[in-house]
Amino acid sequence: MILYNTLGGTRQEFIPHEEGKVKMYTCGPTVYHYAHIGNLRTYIMEDVLEKYLRYAGYDVLRVMNITDVGHLSSDADTGEDKMLAGAKREHKSVMDIARFYTDAFFSDAEKLNIKKPDVIEPATNCIPEFIEMVQTLIDKGYAYLAGGNVYFDTSKLDNYYVFGNMNEDELQVGVRDDVNEDSNKRNKNDFVLWFTQSKFEDQALKWESPWGLGYPGWHIECSAISIKHAGEYLDIHCGGVDNAFPHHTNEIAQSEAYLGHQWCPYWFHVLHLLDKRGKMSKSKGGFLTVSLLEEKGYDPLAYRFFCLQSHYRKPLVFSFENLDNTVQAYNKLVAKIAKLSKEGEPDLDAAKPYQEKFKAALDNDLNTSLAITALYDVLKGKLDDATKRYLIADFDRVLSLGLIEAADAEIEKAAQAEAEKATQQLKLLEEKGISKDWVDEQIAARAAAKADKNWAEADRIRDELLEKGIVIKDSKNGATWEIKV
Repeated sequence: MILYNTLGGTRQEFIPHEEGKVKMYTCGPTVYHYAHIGNLRTYIMEDVLEKYLRYAGYDVLRVMNITDVGHLSSDADTGEDKMLAGAKREHKSVMDIARFYTDAFFSDAEKLNIKKPDVIEPATNCIPEFIEMVQTLIDKGYAYLAGGNVYFDTSKLDNYYVFGNMNEDELQVGVRDDVNEDSNKRNKNDFVLWFTQSKFEDQALKWESPWGLGYPGWHIECSAISIKHAGEYLDIHCGGVDNAFPHHTNEIAQSEAYLGHQWCPYWFHVLHLLDKRGKMSKSKGGFLTVSLLEEKGYDPLAYRFFCLQSHYRKPLVFSFENLDNTVQAYNKLVAKIAKLSKEGEPDLDAAKPYQEKFKAALDNDLNTSLAITALYDVLKGKLDDATKRYLIADFDRVLSLGLIEAADAEIEKAAQAEAEKATQQLKLLEEKGISKDWVDEQIAARAAAKADKNWAEADRIRDELLEKGIVIKDSKNGATWEIKV
């Protein structure tokens, strides 16, 4: 499998630390508000990556944090705590806000067929681990106390800017500068490991520490939670591209200083969802959520399909026109699958070339667009219906578009409509005082006349039924009747 590795900026073969096993970490939500559909694009693509690794035969452990403390309004440790801001906005406690938006996030994820990670850890569960890690960094000379806070000293590193060849000024473009620089820092890019009351007197959540009553910085939590559950060697770390600097840069700095060796060799970043205003973000207001899409009549899986039709390393432009086109494509796809017979057993040998094409698409830097093409190739292929259904279900283990379920629902809906129509037809026949048995006898007699090439008798029977308002419809499967309303 070839993946683009942000660490080095090249496509590389993915080789985990331990053969056959993958330990992956994905940055979880800061649960101060609803996740918008731009956030969820990242989680959809991370979900595809995890499911494909499992599909390819790896034993996967996926860890995700829930940020319920410490994430300031600027990723560079400045501004107000996002959780505190959410609590003030809604006049609730921070933990009430955290519980509500954590539940909302996983509700959205479920609607998008995003699998829950194996380990989900709220930051507030791991205060002892954060304190231990910070103390070790102080003991090793990588951190210092200033103004009551503990900072990581980036000057101790040979290479702080680990992602690509960008210089300091270019990297700083992604960091908000509308707040005052922290005067306690020795170096511009030093970052906070532990805040004390010197930062916010009204901080809601505080814990005792060797450095005073306070709370952890945002960056320390992902490192500590990952190391706690996945050990010293992580295989792949995922997140949105806006996390690359400073968040993931800081994670690498503190984790490798703490461990004394390389921590994570592969970094997987998903690019932004754009709308007419540019990158979708909560700070602009009026952001789109899964619930708002549902209120407008969209199935969340149509949005998942929309995301999979583009490559994760390309910005994706959202508009309702684009989503409407995706809905039409999804519905047509489901309709084609609904026409496939459920009878018979799949030809596994005939299926293999299609599975190889599907795997080749995803081995090529998780190219979900090509994987969708492989899905359409199945429907066009010279395969029996059982094999086609088998392959669609097999591919959907990764794509998770609910295709077989949606198709079966369409089949059930059509069968129910047909049954209701039959009941209505019998009722109309009864109102005319005509026996169904008599109609069936007439149709059988007409079929016999046609077999004898007695066309006059066949036409007579047809016309007699028509006079009674009963229309005969011929097909290759025989004749059926319908009351003319």
